[in-house]
Amino acid sequence: MFFKKKTLEDFSAQREGSGMLRTLSTLDLTFLGIGGIIGSGVFVLTGIGAARYAGPGIVLSFIAAGLLCMLVGLAYAELASLIPAAGSAYAYTFASLGEGMAFLCGWSLIIGYIVTASAVAVGFSAYFSGMMASLGMEIPKALLTTMPEGGIINLPAVVITLIIGVILAHGTKESSRLNTILISLTLCAIVAYVVVTSPHAVAANLDPFLPFGAGGIMAGAAVVFFSFMGFDTVATSAEECKTPEKSLPIGIIASVFVCLCIYSVVALVLTATIPYTDLDRADPVAYCLRLIGYTSLANLVTVGILFGMITTLIVYIFGQARVFFAMSRDGFLPKSMANIHPKYGTPYFITLVGSALIAFIAGCVPMLYIVELANTGVLAAFFIVFVGLIQLRRNSPDLPRTFHFPALYLFAPIGMAVCLYLIWALSAVTNITFIVLMVVGFFFYNSYAPKHRCWDKSSSSSANGESSYSDSTASS
Repeated sequence: MFFKKKTLEDFSAQREGSGMLRTLSTLDLTFLGIGGIIGSGVFVLTGIGAARYAGPGIVLSFIAAGLLCMLVGLAYAELASLIPAAGSAYAYTFASLGEGMAFLCGWSLIIGYIVTASAVAVGFSAYFSGMMASLGMEIPKALLTTMPEGGIINLPAVVITLIIGVILAHGTKESSRLNTILISLTLCAIVAYVVVTSPHAVAANLDPFLPFGAGGIMAGAAVVFFSFMGFDTVATSAEECKTPEKSLPIGIIASVFVCLCIYSVVALVLTATIPYTDLDRADPVAYCLRLIGYTSLANLVTVGILFGMITTLIVYIFGQARVFFAMSRDGFLPKSMANIHPKYGTPYFITLVGSALIAFIAGCVPMLYIVELANTGVLAAFFIVFVGLIQLRRNSPDLPRTFHFPALYLFAPIGMAVCLYLIWALSAVTNITFIVLMVVGFFFYNSYAPKHRCWDKSSSSSANGESSYSDSTASS
């Protein structure tokens, strides 16, 4: 059963009977992607990446990470047009590499999404507390730091996560509208920051441009890669799209490109304005504005940044719930997680449970550990997506695709190599922790799946694990 695959008919049947409301348009998906990306790291990690890894060359780290994400986005675009199913990489792997690899990919995605959302919540807390302090309302340090850091709990991170979980449980379209409004305000804040800060940029701050050498660029890319995570969550919404075959590829690619441009500009302006050695903090953008004398504007920009982080939380809590939903529906996790609310049409139970888990991690685990573990999980899933796409191209070249990854056999191996390099560039402790979690997932799969799997009860797939894509496609 480890290598048994789903057919397109399996996915189609599940989509038709999911009970989810199809309300999302192409524009909704594009803003969903931008919302998932824009607040997840540029406002938090730009300073840390510059100070510790790449110096002013952090802009090149952003470009390197962004180009990788463009390649991954192209792979997602083709697969999403072919297999418009909830679960994104989990579903694609199920179609290409089989049940066992799909479970491990989904397990990896869940790890990545949950810890990423937790990291964003911590970033939100840093900016929120900084803004409150500038207004004369300081939050006690014990309520802003975890126990390992000498505090009690990161309370703002916990509260915002739980609030968003409740909002998401009450409707996808409503959440999408809120996301669109907030990301529009965030983009206004970014434009204001660039316009005000640019006159204070000094070329001398960019020298040396690469104080950590060329290796610092890729080390920085391994960390700031986190800033681009989120576009893949667009694919998890496939069963809630009006026209997924058309809308998903556009939403994925457009959101990555827009954010790559924004990140490059913000990183360049920031490091040209403030020496990179002074940027080792969680709120570098707001700190920059306060340092050059724009305290009031810093507060206004901080509000926009907070909105951006809220949109990122919306998208990640949304994404993890859909992966949980897809795996639960197949019987790899408790079926109760796949319950759809009869009125709101959302997987409300796992949305609330997932947000509670994210809140716990954000409130109790130090930031740096969260970030690196998030990167490892999602990079592993991206690597599997490349492998799965190549497998589908080779075994089922005639399947109807509305989007084709250009020069697949050239760019996919490059993307795979970069994924492996970025994983290797992370700390040994992070990678060992990830391996341990994947081993736990493997044992859970082998003990739970044989007794509870239900996706194949009406499947016409052959017992030896081979799908009948070509035959089924021809017959349809």
